[in-house]
Amino acid sequence: MLLSGISGSPRIAVVGAGPAGLYAADILLSQAPAAQVDVLEALPSPFGLIRYGVAPDHPRIKSIVDSLHEILSRGAIRFIGNVMVGRDVTIAELKRYYDVVLLATGALADAPLDIPGVATPGSFGGADFVAWYDSHPWYPQDWRLDAAEVAIIGNGNVALDIARVLARRPEDLARSDIPAHVERVFTGSPLTDIHVFGRRGPAGVKFSPLELRELGQVPGVTMLLDDEDFDLSPADHAAMKANGRLRQAVKTLEMWRETQHAGLTTPGGRRIHLHFYWRPERIEGATAVTGVTMRRTAPDGLGGIVDTPLTRTFPVQAVYRAVGYFGSPVACAPFDPERGVIPNAGGRVVDDADRPIPGIYATGWIKRGPVGLIGSTKSDALETVGHIVEDLPDLPAAPTRSTEALLGELSRRGVEVVTWDGWLAIDAAERAAGAAAGRERVKLATAQAMTSLARAAQARQT
Repeated sequence: MLLSGISGSPRIAVVGAGPAGLYAADILLSQAPAAQVDVLEALPSPFGLIRYGVAPDHPRIKSIVDSLHEILSRGAIRFIGNVMVGRDVTIAELKRYYDVVLLATGALADAPLDIPGVATPGSFGGADFVAWYDSHPWYPQDWRLDAAEVAIIGNGNVALDIARVLARRPEDLARSDIPAHVERVFTGSPLTDIHVFGRRGPAGVKFSPLELRELGQVPGVTMLLDDEDFDLSPADHAAMKANGRLRQAVKTLEMWRETQHAGLTTPGGRRIHLHFYWRPERIEGATAVTGVTMRRTAPDGLGGIVDTPLTRTFPVQAVYRAVGYFGSPVACAPFDPERGVIPNAGGRVVDDADRPIPGIYATGWIKRGPVGLIGSTKSDALETVGHIVEDLPDLPAAPTRSTEALLGELSRRGVEVVTWDGWLAIDAAERAAGAAAGRERVKLATAQAMTSLARAAQARQT
């Protein structure tokens, strides 16, 4: 499509260098080859949740970083790191330099779990825990792993990630990219039992069959299940027949039941208890978690569940809430606090009257909520990019059409911008530290360490 409405060379700022932002930037260039695309990222490093939201023992998923790295390494898309929109520059200010601002900031926070005791010390958000063990530079470096028995509330992939990481031996994690301060905390863990709770039955799980199988492959772990959870209903069988993912998951669970009945346990190893048909009702304890009270649920015969009168308190000393992610507001952009998204119509950001705001768009989880995998991110970006390309001829041109002018303003404000060369220096340092430790990389744990390395590398380029 010929783009001539904005001098034939539209300027586009993508806010967020995770998969959503980078795939959208790549698709933009494929559909508008003359566009100038800059990706602004609040962290000194690109790749978003692939770097800071995937468990460190997941090299298969982390290989996605290679494809994202390739998108940026071509040089057609400019990386501008360590710049937070809302703190260092506003959306209105970006519109002075860019014709289009595309928000791809993702969903970083934990979805709320509104039950009594949720704020008790020892009750943790799953997203916070993942960010800690992935060494996200915005999170403290300390964590309490002093519980012998823990509960994980949730039946999605994040819940399984947390269970698998907690269950691993320190020597297994030592081969991953975690830094020393995370490794030390795991080394001292007295953990014996991990209880994972889902409010639906085995045929209603949200995790993938592959994640489930990986959980059972952790060395030294015994999987334990309750026979009463496996009285599958006709609705369950219908759901499994229609959904191969559910069918595979239930097959894996049934295999573990057979192993359990045969008495093939691992003496002295950690135990993972998978509980179905339990809904969290209350976290016990005044100054520290002492247990979690769950209410028994039951199938309603229509594919849903209903509460029963039965409750049970499980003695645990920590609770991890893995009930989903929730988007954070982007300063100066509309926000729906109920859904945790930027209100939009097919990616066009809308105001309170549902009118599109010219030149402002959204993609990824901040657009649609934290659902779907990488494939969904790509198809989602295609929809938004299609609307951007359609709108470009009618959008007003930015008054200052220069990235250098923006960088000069950020420099005057004292913002230490990290360029692609700066990131490559960070990447090289982490890989060198990893090689010395016999692994792929060891992450730098603080933003200061990353920006210092980047600053030195960038100075050598000038």
